[in-house]
Amino acid sequence: MEAEGRVPGPPPPPLPPAGGGIEAGAELPARPPGAARVPLLGAPAEVLELDDEEDDLEVFSKDTSLAEANSFSPSMTISPSSMINQYKFEDEPELRDLFITVDDPESHITAIETFITYRVITKTSRGEFDSCEYEVRRRYQDFLWLKSKLEEAHPTLIIPPLPEKFIMKGMVERFSDEFIETRRKALHKFLNRIADHPTLTFNEDFKIFLTAQAWELSSHKKQGPGLLSRMGQTVRAVASSVRGGVKNRPEMFTEMNDYMETFSQKINVLDKIAHRIYKEEREYFNEMKEYGPIHTLWSASEEDIADSLKGVASCIDKCCKATEKRMAGLSENLLPILHEYVLYSEILMGVLKRRDHIQSELDSKIDALANKKADKDLCLATWESFLASQTVDRHGEEDSEDRP
Repeated sequence: MEAEGRVPGPPPPPLPPAGGGIEAGAELPARPPGAARVPLLGAPAEVLELDDEEDDLEVFSKDTSLAEANSFSPSMTISPSSMINQYKFEDEPELRDLFITVDDPESHITAIETFITYRVITKTSRGEFDSCEYEVRRRYQDFLWLKSKLEEAHPTLIIPPLPEKFIMKGMVERFSDEFIETRRKALHKFLNRIADHPTLTFNEDFKIFLTAQAWELSSHKKQGPGLLSRMGQTVRAVASSVRGGVKNRPEMFTEMNDYMETFSQKINVLDKIAHRIYKEEREYFNEMKEYGPIHTLWSASEEDIADSLKGVASCIDKCCKATEKRMAGLSENLLPILHEYVLYSEILMGVLKRRDHIQSELDSKIDALANKKADKDLCLATWESFLASQTVDRHGEEDSEDRP
């Protein structure tokens, strides 16, 4: 019998005492050849009991589709840009070679206007850059110029959204610290999304935006298409819209356009409702802040109900803190995400319109080519018939001359 014929090996090395680990730098005892591998834990493995919530988690993890969806790195942020423009896998190495920071906002007051500039610091190891670090100042109009140039160069790509130039009344005051900081974060996110994009990051206008000084950028802007060229593009766009819809739009893009219209309407309604809730919460918070001190002062003049009034003041103070916390959650976690979906829906609608415009121009050129081909065929047929008639006439004349 095989089991009886085996020679027992030496006993395994003793385990460390309970509660004590192996000291740093200590060598593990060598395992004799032929000895079986022993577990590190002396006690047998215990089966953990799952409560109701953990049972739900267990059932949730058994879904194969969800397991495949969760194969991405858990640190990946689920946002519109990460779902559309980039996917980072768990075993993918970090290959970033362009790092951009937007900070240090400065206010500039002139006789004509008041504006804010932001410092843009770029650090890179790419060979197409002349230096490894750049520091420039840009205003909001420069970011708008960059976005328009990217849309012009890549009309069918999804360009990351910019924060709006105008803000909703009643939310924050223009040029306030809160507004400037919110815009700075959005501009920082905008540039880094472009830097992480596999195509947009190598755009020449993007490189000029990051490296050129203010006067160089202004000079580069003037090298763009002239007024007549822009008017021609506008006229062509209006003409294509007047001609109506695209003739042979693929069914996939038709379904996508219908879905985006419905999604855009619903997400805009959600965004407006969320902003209205936040505005009402803030008005409620401002009113409650006034009632607490009033009840405290009232308790000083009414000794009989002083304790009750102080209790009401304490409850109002707790309500103020809870409302302020809820407002912070709305402004940090809900409102920016909803509004980002609104911006992305507008960008997607713009991309679909530009795609339709390109297809409309292609259809018009195909029709013009078909008309020219038909005209050419008609000309050839007319010329051939003319030559045939001339040949017949010539033969008739020769036959009449040959007759006596």
